[in-house]
Amino acid sequence: MNTFQTTIQGRLVVISLDRGRSNAINHEMVKELAACIKTLEHDDNVRGVILTGKEGFFSSGIDLIEAYDYDEAQSRQFWVDFLALQNTLAAFRKPLVAAISGHSPAGGCILAICCDYRVMIEGTFIIGLNEVPVGIIVPDSVFSLYAFWLGQRKAYQYLMEGKLLKVNEALEAGLIDEVVSPDRLMNAAIEKVTAFMKLNPVTWTESKLNLRKELIGKLKADQTDTLDKMLKQWWAPETRQGLQMMIQNLKSKNTAVK
Repeated sequence: MNTFQTTIQGRLVVISLDRGRSNAINHEMVKELAACIKTLEHDDNVRGVILTGKEGFFSSGIDLIEAYDYDEAQSRQFWVDFLALQNTLAAFRKPLVAAISGHSPAGGCILAICCDYRVMIEGTFIIGLNEVPVGIIVPDSVFSLYAFWLGQRKAYQYLMEGKLLKVNEALEAGLIDEVVSPDRLMNAAIEKVTAFMKLNPVTWTESKLNLRKELIGKLKADQTDTLDKMLKQWWAPETRQGLQMMIQNLKSKNTAVK
C-alpha cells in the first residue's frame, strides 16, 4: 500500500495513514483503504483494527490540490468511491477504533466518525466538518453519520456553519470519546479495542449492526441526485475560484514548512 502502513499485533491490526505531511485523502488512498478494510473484515485471524495518523495530523481531509485537477469523470468516481468508503468503514463488522494523532477536519473527521470509538491527543488541534465554507455540498449520508454521534440539532448547526471544534469542545460535544497525552494515544486505543475484542464476537458484531442498521441503510442509499448537485457546484466558477485561493494558501504553507 502506498498511502498507509499496516502493523499486526496478534489479532489486532493497526492502520497508520502515511501520505505526505498531513495524510491528505486522494483517490488512491480511498481505494487502498477500502480494499484493506474489506480484506480485514474477511480475515478470521483479525479481531480488531485501529486507524491512526502521524504526528500532528490524523488526516487533513480531501487533497484539494490533487482533486482540483481531476477531470469530470475522475471527480465523479472519486466522490462515488469516497462515499462508498464511508459505508465500508461504518459497516465494518469488527471493532474499529480511531487514534486521532492531530488535526482531523473534513474528510479526516469522516474517517474518524465511522469508527466505534475515538481517542484524540490533547493540544491545539481541530476536528469537524467544514465542507460548506469550502464549497462542497454536504450529502445527507454525511449528515446522518455526523448526527449519529452529535444528535441532529448539533450536527445541523455545525455543518451549516462549517464549525471546526477544538479538542475539549469535541469531547464535550461527543464527537470524540477520550483525550490523552500524545505518548498515551496508542496505549489508550489498544486498551479500548482490546476490551471490545474480549467480548463475544458474534454478540458484539450483531449488536453493532443492529444499532447501526438505520445509519448503514442511509449510507448505502442511492446518492446519484446528491452527487449530481455536488459535482455541478464543484465545477461552478465561484467554487473553482474559491478552491484556487485555498490551494494557493496550502501551497504557500507547504513551501514555508520545507
